[in-house]
Amino acid sequence: MKVLFIGGTGVISSACAALAVQQGVDLYFLNRGQTQARPIPAGVTVLTGDIRDYESASQALAEHTFDVVVDWISFVPDHIETDLKLFGGRVKQFIFISSASAYQTPPQTLPITEETPLENPYWDYSRQKIACEERLMRAYKEDGFPVTIVRPSHTYDQTKVPLVGRYTALNRMMNGKLVVLHGDGSSIWTLTHHRDFAKGFNGLLGNEQAIGEAVHITSDEWLTWNQIYETLAEAAGVMPKIVYVPSRLIHAYDHAVGETLLGDKMNNMILDNSKIKRLVPGFEATIPFAEGAKEIVAWHAADPSRQIIEASWNQLFDQLINKMQMIIPIE
Repeated sequence: MKVLFIGGTGVISSACAALAVQQGVDLYFLNRGQTQARPIPAGVTVLTGDIRDYESASQALAEHTFDVVVDWISFVPDHIETDLKLFGGRVKQFIFISSASAYQTPPQTLPITEETPLENPYWDYSRQKIACEERLMRAYKEDGFPVTIVRPSHTYDQTKVPLVGRYTALNRMMNGKLVVLHGDGSSIWTLTHHRDFAKGFNGLLGNEQAIGEAVHITSDEWLTWNQIYETLAEAAGVMPKIVYVPSRLIHAYDHAVGETLLGDKMNNMILDNSKIKRLVPGFEATIPFAEGAKEIVAWHAADPSRQIIEASWNQLFDQLINKMQMIIPIE
């Protein structure tokens, strides 16, 4: 297959690209040729162009046609209009990367399936993804545009600490400081290692049964946020000192952080993976978070330049902890 990734060096796409090359896919990247977050696998052909500039992207694509195009970096409907203009009639399958946060929030029933309504009143990011999906499905129904929609949930690699506060929070734990956890830590969450995601995703490339369909891809491991914090702390050889803070209080202090909680992380996220397993027989997520947590800790420990501590996170944590101390004394 001849496949184009728009993007390709992000957390999720990098694992899919590495696996695609191993599988013998003729893989192309379209990007601006700037410094990449992660190395481009040997064997990938890079087309230099800016997807946000139609003329630049059109020139980079030249006369190329593709079996599959994957857009990893479209977030608003205007981005989709560019995709439709660029790839209408020159691709057999177009895969749009949406988000599981587009599902009804909070969900009325569990587990979440692909038939769960799309509705998120709390997070604009999710509403924009919903609008992108609606535009693409209209193009599929009206014009036969061969779209497949993929909805990742919280997918991580060794570079991403899946905590509010990222490495700053992990560093606080490792130094015996208090860390903030939303709610009471009992809500159930799903973390997916990016190499596991790739196994399901790459099975969709060129999969005619997936055209016109939406599908999510996650692990089947369900963890409470307490377990997530405890697992990372155990990997780091420490005991976490947790201060529980209501999500709405966090939102009051920082709207951007609060939206990711109210619109996603504060809710139970249990997803039914039956559909991806039907479309990609044999797919199974096999990397537990206990293993992923060790990768995260080791990767950051290997190079001090990776240990990025952000003053804004420490300031937010200290404000929230002080506020909670006024309400409930913290031992």
